[in-house]
Amino acid sequence: MNLSNTPRIIISRTDSIGDVALTLPICRWLKSKYPESTIVFLCKRYTNEVVQCFKPVDEILLLEDLEIAPLKTRNTLLQGDIIIHVFPNKRIASWSKKAGIPYRIGTSHRWFNWLYCNFRVSFTRKKSSLHEAQLNFNLLKPIGLQMLPTFDEIKSVDSSFSIPEISSMPDGGYVVLHPLSQGSAIEYPLFRYIELAHLLSQANIQVLITGTAQEGERIGDAFDGISGVENVCGKYSLGELITLISKAQALVACSTGPLQLAGLMNIKAVGLFSPRTPIHPGRWKPLGMRSIALVKDPFCKQCGAQQECLCISEITVEQIFHAVKD
Repeated sequence: MNLSNTPRIIISRTDSIGDVALTLPICRWLKSKYPESTIVFLCKRYTNEVVQCFKPVDEILLLEDLEIAPLKTRNTLLQGDIIIHVFPNKRIASWSKKAGIPYRIGTSHRWFNWLYCNFRVSFTRKKSSLHEAQLNFNLLKPIGLQMLPTFDEIKSVDSSFSIPEISSMPDGGYVVLHPLSQGSAIEYPLFRYIELAHLLSQANIQVLITGTAQEGERIGDAFDGISGVENVCGKYSLGELITLISKAQALVACSTGPLQLAGLMNIKAVGLFSPRTPIHPGRWKPLGMRSIALVKDPFCKQCGAQQECLCISEITVEQIFHAVKD
C-alpha cells in the first residue's frame, strides 16, 4: 500500500456506543503512525458526541448525512485515501467504491466485501479470546501493523479523551448505577441494584440512576424513598451523560455503552458479566486503568456449554460495594 505522509483515513463504525468506544484506540494508533493524517470517523448521529471527545479524530462524518445526500455530494463527502470498515455495512462499502477511495479494507467473512473491498482481512470475533478493542486492530494489518497490541497496551486512553465542560452537571463524587442495557447484554437483576443503592446510601454515598427515558419508564419508582439516590433517566443528552460520568466516583453496569465510556475516561468502571462466549469480560471488559470486571464463576459449566444461564445474578451486592469502595 503506497500512502502519502498526509493520508485521509475514514474509520467506519456505525453501531452502538460501546462498540464505537472500543474502536477509538485504532484512531490513536493511526495518528501515531501518520501524524499528519486526517482521521475521519463515520458514525451514526447517536454516537457523534462520543467521537467528538476523542482528540485523535479530526473530522466526523454522519451516516444520516450520507443517506440523504445526492450521489455527487456523497462521493465528495467520502473522498479519502483509505476507508476501514470496522462495522460491516453493505451500503457504505458500495458507496466507498463508487466514491473512488483507493484502499478499502474490510473483513473477508462478509460476502459483499469481496465486491467492494480490495483488502480483506481474515479473522474471527465470535470465538476469539481477545478483547474487542484488540480485534479491531486486525484491520490495520494492510497498512503496516505487524502484531496485535496487548490489552494492557491499549487500555489507557483517558489522555486522548476530552470531557465536555457543562456547568449544569452535579458536583461529583457520586456513584452511577446504570441498571439496563437496551438488550445489549445479560442484565443484573433490578432488585439487586436496589439492594446496592441501599448499601451505598447507608455509607453516605450519593447515587445517580441513569438510563434512557424508556429505561426510566421500566425502572419506574423502584429507587424512590432511598436517601441520597436520584433517578436521572432520560434527563441528559449523551454529551451531558459523558460529563456526568466523568465526575463520578464509580459506575456500575453490565456490558453496555456507559460502562465503556467510564473506562475511556479512567473512571472506576465496575462491569457485571456472564463468562459465556462471546459476551465474557475478556472480550468486553471496559478499557481504563481502574476498570473491574466481576463474574460469579469464571468456570460456570452452563455458560461453558453455551446454555442459557443467569449466574450473573449471583454476584453479590457486597462484592460490588467493595469494588466501588476499595
